Amino acid sequence: MPLSMSSAALVAALVGYGSTVALVLAAAQAVGASAAQTASWLLAVCLAKAAGSAFLSARNRMPMVLAWSTPGAALIAASSGITMAQAVGAFVVAGGLIALIGAVRPLGRLVARIPDGVAAAMLAGVLLPFCLKGLAVSGGLGAGGLALLAVFAVVRQVNPALGVLAALGAGLALAFGPWGMALPNFAPPHPALTLIAPHFKLDVLIGLALPLTLVTMASQNLPGFATLRAAGYEPPVAQALQTTGALSAVFGLFGAHTVSMAAITAAICLGEDVHPDRAQRWKVGLAYAAVWVLLGIAGPWVMAILHAMPPDILTLLVGIALLGPLTGALTNAYATAQTRFPATVTLTLTTSGLGIAGIGSAFWGLLAGLSLLALDHAAKSLRR
Repeated sequence: MPLSMSSAALVAALVGYGSTVALVLAAAQAVGASAAQTASWLLAVCLAKAAGSAFLSARNRMPMVLAWSTPGAALIAASSGITMAQAVGAFVVAGGLIALIGAVRPLGRLVARIPDGVAAAMLAGVLLPFCLKGLAVSGGLGAGGLALLAVFAVVRQVNPALGVLAALGAGLALAFGPWGMALPNFAPPHPALTLIAPHFKLDVLIGLALPLTLVTMASQNLPGFATLRAAGYEPPVAQALQTTGALSAVFGLFGAHTVSMAAITAAICLGEDVHPDRAQRWKVGLAYAAVWVLLGIAGPWVMAILHAMPPDILTLLVGIALLGPLTGALTNAYATAQTRFPATVTLTLTTSGLGIAGIGSAFWGLLAGLSLLALDHAAKSLRR
């Protein structure tokens, strides 16, 4: 395998891991995961990505690499009153729904009919509180927080994909550098998968599993397929959805949230600099899978270091990591004039954190936006 493939796979995996691993740990904390369950979550989601990337790339002879659902992790981190067992039940159901969308064509068409503006507004409503909180704590960090933001702003001008990774490096230097804390003395346990019995609770399935399915589809799978098409490949959509859905359901039993097609990190693996022969580029998926196995094994050490960081630095890093996805979500939410007001209602209601009957605000925001669109269409029909 050429060095260019190995280096592209390494950079893509490190960008995907380093930019949002703190958010995954925040999601685990939000649902009350124990240390062992959090370690299992991190290992399981890395193994799911490795297995899916290797299988889809080798089967279809094209570089098909997977990512964990970053918006999904944000959705989980924003939840409250949900136990780890209930979250696992939602992960399993979400994976099953994604696989079902791939297997049942009418169901796929039904999901595709959800207006992009409303779906994007729901995603923006999930992400916005994290960005606001992250930037709010930056003032308390003084010059260190300003330096961290400056590193992110400067590096992303050179390479947007590496901006968040550079900010993570700056955050680690700020936390554990000469003027920071000493690195913790730790002996993390060996990584191991922990089977977690799922608890299927109706309000959690409606409030978490359904929005998790939709944000994974709208913000990760669809852009992932578009990225492959832009590079000259025709992805097997049904097979990819069935594979990522099945992996999400199986590894969800060990705590992993949903995996999906990658978009930003996939672009790193698709260029001519990876391999001049497009027919050979699929092998980067194997190298990418190998890196994710190694990252999964290193999970306990990563957890120990991030947990030892000052909370404000970690909060700021999460906020920075989600600025890019938030920008994309807001752009799509307001791209079409006809859906702007329903999108605004969806965004506002989702951001509010409103919970009714134990069901989270993401579901109610989506329902409100779709209801307003239906009302608009009905009123226009009556006026004709």
